[in-house]
Parts: sequence; C-alpha cells; structure tokens
Amino acid sequence: MQKEILLQLKDIGIRYGGVKALDGVDIELDENEIVALMGPNGAGKSTILKVIFGLVPIHSGKVLWHEKAISPISYEMVKRGVAFVPQGRRVFTNLTIRENLEIGGFVVKDKKIINQRIERVLEIFPDLKKKLKVKSGSLSGGQQQMLAFARGLMTDPKILLLDEPSLGLAPKIVKEVFAKIKEINERHKTAIMVVEHNIKSLLEIAHRGYVLDKGKIVKKDSAQNIVQSDILEKVFTGKLK
Repeated sequence: MQKEILLQLKDIGIRYGGVKALDGVDIELDENEIVALMGPNGAGKSTILKVIFGLVPIHSGKVLWHEKAISPISYEMVKRGVAFVPQGRRVFTNLTIRENLEIGGFVVKDKKIINQRIERVLEIFPDLKKKLKVKSGSLSGGQQQMLAFARGLMTDPKILLLDEPSLGLAPKIVKEVFAKIKEINERHKTAIMVVEHNIKSLLEIAHRGYVLDKGKIVKKDSAQNIVQSDILEKVFTGKLK
C-alpha cells in the first residue's frame, strides 16, 4: 500500500538580505515516516522547518499540502495538523506542566477533549504525569524537553517538526529523547521531520534523510544508505566538490 505524501517543498528559495539561505530545495514528507535533515551550521536545515510552519517568507518555489499548493501561516498550519517544537526547550517556566499542556491544545475548545489529549500524551511521558502541578521551571533540561514534545502533541498533529531536540542534554537523556521520538512515530503514526546535530542517533531511528550544504540538498536517500556513504564526512569537512 502506497504511503500518502503529506507535505512537499518544491524548488524553494529563501533569502536573508543578500544571502541565499535555501536554493532550489525539494523535499517531501510521507505519512508515518521519520525524515532527518542534516548538514553543517548554516546549511539551511532549521530554515526548512520555518518555511513549513510559515515563519519565514518564501521568495521562490511552493509548498504543497496533500498535493495542493498553500501559503503557510503558522496558526493555519496548526489547524492543518502541523506542530513545531523549536530548539531551546521553550516551555512556560512559571506555569505548571498541566498548564503548559493546556496551552499546547489551545485550538481545542472542548475541555473534555483537552483532558483526553492530556491523558493520551502522558501515556508516552509517564514521568510528567507524576508532576502535573509542578512549575515547569523547576524541571531538569531533559524533563523540559519532554514537556516541549508533549505540548507539541496536544494538537494531535499529523506532522511534528523538531529542531535540535537533543541540544544541551546529557548523553543518557539524549538516548531517551530519541527513544521518545521513535515511540511517538510508532504509537501515533505521526510523521516527524528532525533537524539534529547528533547524526548517529538520528539515523538510527530515521527512515530517510536529506543532506544539505550551503542551502542546497546534496543527497537524499534512505537513512541506511546515508550511513554507508561518505557524504556526511565530505560535507562536514568541506571536501564536497
């Protein structure tokens, strides 16, 4: 059975001032898959997530949602079923875990559905369940990252965009973060696109990957084939011709 294409970027060009951040980028995300975006700093990885979520203006190309062209606007992307977890564990530190989760489900007006979503999300994050009334500012970095994931799931998204989810976390917590990403994908059938510097851990759970360099895609392939190639070494050492 062929998977449905949820999202496509076609020939996307983005400029910051006179600098090309993205140059002719083509990407697609199918249902139920984890896609890795990799490359050195400044390659354009995070910009791709911002394009999808409507956070940067598009200079050329188009975004397709279920094969229909759209103009991404953040609140409309949320309604379509896209959640974005930016880097930096941006939780509301003066609010409790429960209040953070309620804010994550802001598009849902029915209190009963909100409560059902919280219960469902906490099945994946049982450690948070024990601390629902605790202010999130008192949580560890790893727990705050888990809360950011959980809040992103409150809209019951079809697509989850993750920007550097393991940034600044201890190795043991990093392992847990990637296990949770895989669990979210398998349990909720959520398509996930991840920008991540911890490439080894990412490729262990990803289905496909795109390698970027200077705003262009230089390789797209299965995660396994990317692991077996030398493209990442060439890109990160500046030896790509």
